Amino acid sequence: MSSKITIHDVARQSGVSIKTVSRVLNREPNVKADTRDRVQAAVAALHYRPNISARSLAGSKAYLIGVFFDNPSPGYITDVQLGAIARCREEGYHLIVEPLDSTADNVEDQVAPMLATLRMDGVILTAPVCDHPVVLAALEREQVPYVRISPGSDLDRSARVGMDDRLAAYEMTKHLIGLGHRDIGFIIGHPDHGASHLRHEGFMAAMADSGLSVRSERVEQGYFSFRSGFEAAERLLTSEDRPTAVFASNDDMALGVMAVANRLRLNVPETLSVAGFDDTPGAKVVWPQLTTVRQPIAAMAGAAADMLLNGVSWEDGELPPSKLLDFELVVRESTGSAVS
Repeated sequence: MSSKITIHDVARQSGVSIKTVSRVLNREPNVKADTRDRVQAAVAALHYRPNISARSLAGSKAYLIGVFFDNPSPGYITDVQLGAIARCREEGYHLIVEPLDSTADNVEDQVAPMLATLRMDGVILTAPVCDHPVVLAALEREQVPYVRISPGSDLDRSARVGMDDRLAAYEMTKHLIGLGHRDIGFIIGHPDHGASHLRHEGFMAAMADSGLSVRSERVEQGYFSFRSGFEAAERLLTSEDRPTAVFASNDDMALGVMAVANRLRLNVPETLSVAGFDDTPGAKVVWPQLTTVRQPIAAMAGAAADMLLNGVSWEDGELPPSKLLDFELVVRESTGSAVS
């Protein structure tokens, strides 16, 4: 057998024409099921890998999906990539991951060359890029389909995937209250992320529904980074009048809280309970392991990729397609009963 398997070999083994093999590989409709099965079986048996460049030259697709991000949490971005890559590979697409500085004045200059150079079939946008007007306008101008993950504004502008951040934060706060905590600190996420405000709303609503007030000094601004969580925890925990629990809007900030607690010799969870959000890998390697909200990050990215692969479109007067995924409260060792 030749070391270089070609489309001709696949056609010979499956007993069909090269054109039919191409139609199957390109997921074109109107191919008989038994023919498609024979071609796919030949592809698997021969370990054939189609040439992406040749496929893109032969048709209107580039077989490239992009991910644009600006997020300080490496665990979050890793999960986004894994979820999107898994779905793209199933359909023979490649993933391009591009960081953007959404706070810079030259966002247009960052996006325009990518769109001009890379003929992408669609783009997945994560927060806060998914709410950046310049990025959205550039994609729409170039007629590049996009799906947003957890946008915070203009929800009916595009297809989107997300979860109920407000409800998840509400339930985590209720969990802490159920453990006897009445004085709970909260660290808000990055102000440019729509989910940050929803999580803050959920926390405040749960406290209010339980008849508990929240002192202004118990709410600190963070930026979804370990450092911002560390600095916020220093303000929350360095006085004798400190909260008995801290709920951080993501795991990286919660790990910063645990680092400060360790420095101050505050035992977790005996003296201080700590909760996070996302269930990134760090939540399981820290000790005690972190109680957190399991956000289906990889599944959301996979769902966004699936929307793009199947074609994102909607009729005038219709709402763009959207998908809401479930979350899970993951209770581990970092939360316990409040000190009496």
